[in-house]
Amino acid sequence: MSDTEQCGPGGTPPESAGPRSDLPQEGLRPPSLLALPSYVASHVARIGHEALVDAVDPSGLRLPHFATLTALADFGPLPQHVLADRLGFQRSHLGGYLDTVEERGLVRRTRDRADRRRQVVELTDEGAAEQRRLAEVAEASQDAFLSCLDPDERKTLTLLLRRILDADDRADG
Repeated sequence: MSDTEQCGPGGTPPESAGPRSDLPQEGLRPPSLLALPSYVASHVARIGHEALVDAVDPSGLRLPHFATLTALADFGPLPQHVLADRLGFQRSHLGGYLDTVEERGLVRRTRDRADRRRQVVELTDEGAAEQRRLAEVAEASQDAFLSCLDPDERKTLTLLLRRILDADDRADG
């Protein structure tokens, strides 16, 4: 892979990515900031987030809806408060997200038999099918976003980011 190959849709740089005469030759961003992993990670996360938003948008759903469907696909039925906690959502916000996907027939909420004060959320068959479809779309968006990395590099990047995330989860737990 050449040093000039760029990540992005199709692995090709946008037309505006060419050299700009008003910028220093060294690059577009301050080198001292580029030496800070959190600076780089935040900008890369923004790029990936935008790709994912654009991929999910045609479904009429937003990323929190997709995340909700995916958590239910991964974990099975969950009490609503547990679902919010696992997704890192504010519990009050999850209710609105669930209203949307429930209106579309993608999830169902029922009273928890063990504790009638709680609601259990589960995917419907339609919700499971939509989650699988959106997961394929999301994966394709990430393939385009990370097109400048080979499969081993993508795996390494994901593993390293997961280590940081897992360490933070342990610290919070």
